[in-house]
Amino acid sequence: MVYDGVLLGLIVGLIRGGWRQSLIRFSQIRLIAGWMFPLLLLVQFIIFYAQEKWAWLASINGYLFLGIYVVGLIFLWLNRHHKGFWLIFIGVLLNFIVMAVNGGRMPVSLSASEVLGPYYTDMLKSGSVISKHYMMDASTHLSLLGDIIPLSKPYPRTQVISVGDVVMNFGMFLFIQSVMVVNGKKDNQQETNARHT
Repeated sequence: MVYDGVLLGLIVGLIRGGWRQSLIRFSQIRLIAGWMFPLLLLVQFIIFYAQEKWAWLASINGYLFLGIYVVGLIFLWLNRHHKGFWLIFIGVLLNFIVMAVNGGRMPVSLSASEVLGPYYTDMLKSGSVISKHYMMDASTHLSLLGDIIPLSKPYPRTQVISVGDVVMNFGMFLFIQSVMVVNGKKDNQQETNARHT
């Protein structure tokens, strides 16, 4: 998930850019249609929990998730001038493509998912749990773009991610660094120059 890139970016940004300046710069981030990102997250959470209650919602959740991806891609395109956003766009696009050709669901490698434990693999095998993920099989299209990369200790969070997730995280890390470190150093230099004049 992109949260890893955000968290790592924040930690490294605070260390490299200095707490005060980097936090100031981070708080001043301005994105075109910035309201879209939290709204998309909220809609995903609503779908995730509501689909357990309403069968009709569960039956179309793949299309709903694809719609969320389309809106997310529009948001990223509008903000493509920011450093790292092209990589985030490409990562989201890769995930969108593999989901689109697999009925709106993200294929997950069973062997890779073993890091998540037998409980998750059993659910994946049964296919009974309503989710935007499903077990990869012989009918899966573009399986290389699915969730095939297992992460476990010493990585702090056990999960299975896709190539698109890796690209997204890298892009988000670069974006946060460009805000918290590069601009922070410029501000420090400007403050120093102002003191000498």
